[in-house]
Amino acid sequence: MSEWPTREITDPTMLRAMAHPLRLKLLNDLVINGPSTATELSERHQESAANCSWHLRQLAKFGLIEEAADLPTKGRNRPWRWVPMGNRWGDASESPELNMAGDELITQMMGFEFAERQAWETRKRNETKDWYDASFAIQSIAWMTADELAAINEAIRELLMQHVERLDDPASRPEGARPIRFIAWGNPAH
Repeated sequence: MSEWPTREITDPTMLRAMAHPLRLKLLNDLVINGPSTATELSERHQESAANCSWHLRQLAKFGLIEEAADLPTKGRNRPWRWVPMGNRWGDASESPELNMAGDELITQMMGFEFAERQAWETRKRNETKDWYDASFAIQSIAWMTADELAAINEAIRELLMQHVERLDDPASRPEGARPIRFIAWGNPAH
């Protein structure tokens, strides 16, 4: 399994900053499309360049993105890039404020991901057969212990981590590779 740096978030302000819908879109865009300027992002997301610039600075304040100083600037526009790092926060012993901020971030992230899934449902019939057939959605209910659920969590994580270096190293991506969205959760039904 590839190692991937992970930051432990203990500041509820950082979680609330990440939970903003436009910031989630901008961060996602930088992960998928690589370094971009506020102007480029504004065009892709139908927002003003000034608004995108302000939200990019908020993401940078928390170390989620950074100026791509090694890349050429485009006039007054400077490119921004994602800082490749996972995020982890909260457990049962955390402060109520951190847990509430984490709950809001998860709600916003799931809303974003659900919208992306619905967009796939709309466009999948225009895809090639191999991509159409390879995509999936799985839903199930299983009876298991907490240890068994934890083992499934780790197995899924290990599978996904096999490809994690491709996120920030385009040269490691095989020809024909595309960014694939994954969402998985496992929680007691009642």
